[in-house]
Amino acid sequence: MSGLLQKAYLVPGQPHILLGADRNAGWASLKASYEAVGREIERSGAELILLYSTQWFSVIGHLFQTDPNPTWTLVDQNWYELGEIPYSFRVDPEFGALYAGICKDLGMQTATVAYHGFPIDTGTVVALKLLTPNNAISASVVSCNIYAERDETRALGRAARTAIERYGKKTIVVIVSNLSNRFEVGEIDMAHDRISSSKDDEWNRKILEMLGEGRLEDVAQVAREFGREANADMGFKAIWWLAALAGENNKYDGKVWDYQPVWGTGNAIVELTPNPNKELDFEKEFDEGPVEQGTGLETHNVAEGGPDVHRESEMTSDPGVIPNASELATEPEFRAAPAKSNTFNTSRAASPVGAYPHARRVGDLLFLSGIGPRRPVTNEIPVGIEAQTRATVDNVRAILEDAGSSLEKILDVTVYLTDMKRDFDSFNRVYAELIGRIQPTRTTVGVDSLPTPIAVEMKIIAAAR
Repeated sequence: MSGLLQKAYLVPGQPHILLGADRNAGWASLKASYEAVGREIERSGAELILLYSTQWFSVIGHLFQTDPNPTWTLVDQNWYELGEIPYSFRVDPEFGALYAGICKDLGMQTATVAYHGFPIDTGTVVALKLLTPNNAISASVVSCNIYAERDETRALGRAARTAIERYGKKTIVVIVSNLSNRFEVGEIDMAHDRISSSKDDEWNRKILEMLGEGRLEDVAQVAREFGREANADMGFKAIWWLAALAGENNKYDGKVWDYQPVWGTGNAIVELTPNPNKELDFEKEFDEGPVEQGTGLETHNVAEGGPDVHRESEMTSDPGVIPNASELATEPEFRAAPAKSNTFNTSRAASPVGAYPHARRVGDLLFLSGIGPRRPVTNEIPVGIEAQTRATVDNVRAILEDAGSSLEKILDVTVYLTDMKRDFDSFNRVYAELIGRIQPTRTTVGVDSLPTPIAVEMKIIAAAR
């Protein structure tokens, strides 16, 4: 990023740190660490602080704060007894508009917010009040879409990377997120706050050990498991955003400033400094592998493109450029996608809904992105699981044939069903009819949702020729 990304931070956003530091030694420690980081930031020469807070929820797409001076008084809805937080921040509306525009060009649902009285979330307020109390550095804030899964969140992070590069200002990036997020549900002795679960504490410390080693991308790879095992804040999706923005690598120097409980949750302050010359210990690296798709824009990832080595080559080729979704989705005929001689799209299958190709050839193998039942051109979704399964296989067949392969050369299938109990038997009958004779290996996974309102999606590996 040509030195524009100065540092990145993970910080907590609970109001106890700002308003209740006199009630608990751990909260006081967090406040002191916060303020020390703030002094470092103000001395760093940074010109912009970009925040992603898990407490600024959005439901329809992504929101970007562009009010140049949001001013109000916050009373946290859960911790109102702690008191009021008056605020008046200096926001960079030009950067917010630029970031929103890049996301919109990628096919994301976006909106800018420049409305007097629009509430700033507690996490953002706490972070900005402690990191830049005198508004010495202007800020920009992006919302956390509660339905955005890994791929869409990564796309949002990569768009932030592009925005920073285009804007050309030295930037500090901040994610406001707890680690474990299991609140005590009753009153507690504030002076003796503790992590609500020993298992959560163990997971928190493992994540902090990895971040302390600068292993940002590794933490992003294990975030889903962390979310399941330790009830991590919003599934710890903030780390997906940060890792994608930062280049999806482990070339960082890490520093854990603090780690304390706040009402049972795990709160940490962590600093990450880019170090492009860092020697990596590849034996320690993690790769999450195939994951379920989430609602919203998808991007090409390890699960959609083959072995981890290809993730590395993709990022080093031009990590700051995100392909426009329309460039990949409206090809009039099957051919290599722009700037990717081994990636392909075809007009005979439904267009991708995000910045990823239909298929990628790696040696003698073809890796297909998640393929669903949408009809080509019209995007019509057939009614019923049996019709959707047939339509999905039709799309798979078209992609394979136009890539010089065929259904008969399928080696492995991963199936995602949004209602396993209701649909598995019907899906399985159609699958057996169309693909069963080929006898590829298969894994069937139940998921909460898929990127469009479909019931089935298939991830295919096939012989290329």
